[in-house]
Amino acid sequence: MRTGKLPESALNRSVLKQVHTGNHRISHPFSGKILENTKGAAIGSDCAFFAASSRQVLAWCAQEAAVAGKAGAGKAAELVQKCANNLAASGTHPASAQISIMLPEECEEALVKELMEEITTACVSLGMEIAGGDTNVTDAVTQPILTITAIGVAKAGEIPSLAKAKPGQALVLSKWIGLEGTAVLTESFREKLLERYPAYLVDEAAGFGKYLSIEKEAKIATKAGVAAMHDLSMGGVFGGLWELAEGAGLGLEVDLKKIPIRQETVEVCEVCGVNPYEMRSGGSLLMATEDGEALAAALEAEGIPAAVIGRLTGKQDRILLNEEEIRFLDRPRGTDVIAEKLRELR
Repeated sequence: MRTGKLPESALNRSVLKQVHTGNHRISHPFSGKILENTKGAAIGSDCAFFAASSRQVLAWCAQEAAVAGKAGAGKAAELVQKCANNLAASGTHPASAQISIMLPEECEEALVKELMEEITTACVSLGMEIAGGDTNVTDAVTQPILTITAIGVAKAGEIPSLAKAKPGQALVLSKWIGLEGTAVLTESFREKLLERYPAYLVDEAAGFGKYLSIEKEAKIATKAGVAAMHDLSMGGVFGGLWELAEGAGLGLEVDLKKIPIRQETVEVCEVCGVNPYEMRSGGSLLMATEDGEALAAALEAEGIPAAVIGRLTGKQDRILLNEEEIRFLDRPRGTDVIAEKLRELR
């Protein structure tokens, strides 16, 4: 298999068809209270939900990655941020995280300390508590493998859902696409970029990591009664659009000219030979809502750039418009174009 996400066909065939959710009743280990599963595994759904009471909903999500050497620098904080974004995009407030680390036998203790310092700093900045975890040394791995399992909370009845996405709803995108990928590429190709662009542009692109949290816009959108939300990550805006439409069982029409992108991202992608519409776009939130202009205005009023980029349709076609040109959105390949580009350096 190729590095990246499991292809959607294999995910449906060998993962989701084996998962049976929707009617499970789980007993709380201490109170004995029944936690009813209110939302299970599905394409476009990054979290699982349980109704803890008539007033509160709990959500779980997990992220994992290898974290070793220069390529792993900042990866632990990135995983914490991704979990927080998944929870925020699901309408919940990130509250706590559990940490699992699998270490190869040759690993030094200093790396463990470094990872935990990075995780702790990230959790503190996001207002998340570290609720526990597990650390093991095993010959089953050749690199440290970190798994973050995060828990979020929300008021019952306020959870956006792909089931609430309907034909005719507007698609709104916050900030700009490609923020995460731009920051990663700039760090890795800095010298090459400086040969072509002034230092101030390269420095600005390298600092795009400051935009990666989507919690603020998710709160505003949830308060405004947004129908569904999906945070962009691997696969970029094209992958996010496909997953939202696929999960909702709908089609879409999107105007490429209306998708917001920073000029720094355009320049970096040109030098590095990467499609900005397919690269990591952490920091952008895709939202489906009845009144797109009102939601975009509410976000802009709080200092968050936002744009209406299209709408959902009752057809299965996923259409991309570019002036007179009409094309169909392809099923995501599941590969990480940034990882592929970085492998070229090695």
